[in-house]
Amino acid sequence: MAVADDDSPVVEPVRYGFRSFDRQWLIPDVRLINQPNPRLWELRSERQVFMTAPDDLSPSSGPAITVTAFVPDLHHYNGRGGRVFPLWRDESGVISNLPPNLCTVLSSRLGAPVSPEELAAYVVAVAAHPGYTTRFHEDLSTPGLRIPISADLDAFEEAVRIGRVVVWLHTFGERMADEPQGRVAGPPRLPPERRPRIDAGGAIPSSPELMPDSIGYDATARRLLVGTGAVENVTPAMWNYEVSGVQVLKHWFSYRKRNRQRPLIGNRRPPSPLGDIQLEHWLPEYTTELLNVLNVLGWLVELEPAQAALLDRICDGPLISVGDLRLAGAFEKTKPVRRVRPRQQGVRLL
Repeated sequence: MAVADDDSPVVEPVRYGFRSFDRQWLIPDVRLINQPNPRLWELRSERQVFMTAPDDLSPSSGPAITVTAFVPDLHHYNGRGGRVFPLWRDESGVISNLPPNLCTVLSSRLGAPVSPEELAAYVVAVAAHPGYTTRFHEDLSTPGLRIPISADLDAFEEAVRIGRVVVWLHTFGERMADEPQGRVAGPPRLPPERRPRIDAGGAIPSSPELMPDSIGYDATARRLLVGTGAVENVTPAMWNYEVSGVQVLKHWFSYRKRNRQRPLIGNRRPPSPLGDIQLEHWLPEYTTELLNVLNVLGWLVELEPAQAALLDRICDGPLISVGDLRLAGAFEKTKPVRRVRPRQQGVRLL
């Protein structure tokens, strides 16, 4: 049935991972989605962690992996395709998406239990920072990420500790929160003295005639300029933060500014007229989310030296090789999981 003729109850929008560090809203109806992936929607849960990375291309700068708590867009990683790696293979978050023997073998080699969440955190700590893409720039000329696995328990556990923080940050506090460890549930915040803020007179206007259409940066004042508004205490590293050549703040703003028209490239068909239906004013929730993004980026930048030093330590120390894991049976194939029908009515995804 065409959407225009559908008189059934309205399908409520849900959050989804549009791009790295850009959470938007989506109507979960297959009639309104260009390339729906019902399998990913089946795997949604309060425990699920979706990691995204480039597939047929190699990461060029910034983190080689990004993380979201929500079902990610096809182009989530940096707007140019990619691949999704869910941590769990079922909607209950019980069956991991790892080879069934991998954690058992790693636990035996390290002399301590290794859970799927810990291994995911380890991978994120190792690869989700610029030090990884810089160190392995030549190796990454062949697409596909390769993760060094430390045989040193102390280094492995340190990576897990840092990785939990990174996952918490990438997911805006939705995953791996742990209040005793300082990771409260909800949008992370930098300490007050380093926290981005909007001072009196710097509010981003909500009136239609002043809807911002430009974003810039004053390095001397450390000020992010959004139309006639401004955010103070923004470091150059926050402003320049990118994911494989895509500057996060510029990209984030491009979907919320006044003029969102994009030039046609080649002989592509003109965009749908639905694209002309846009907000005519800046929403207060945009300002809130912008501050959320800035806090996350600022915290990630502060973690980068520790991640780079840890990567050096891992690579210079004893490693568990692919051959060792294969001989121990770590990569035996997983038995197929019985697929569960999506919780949906009619053509809905949810």
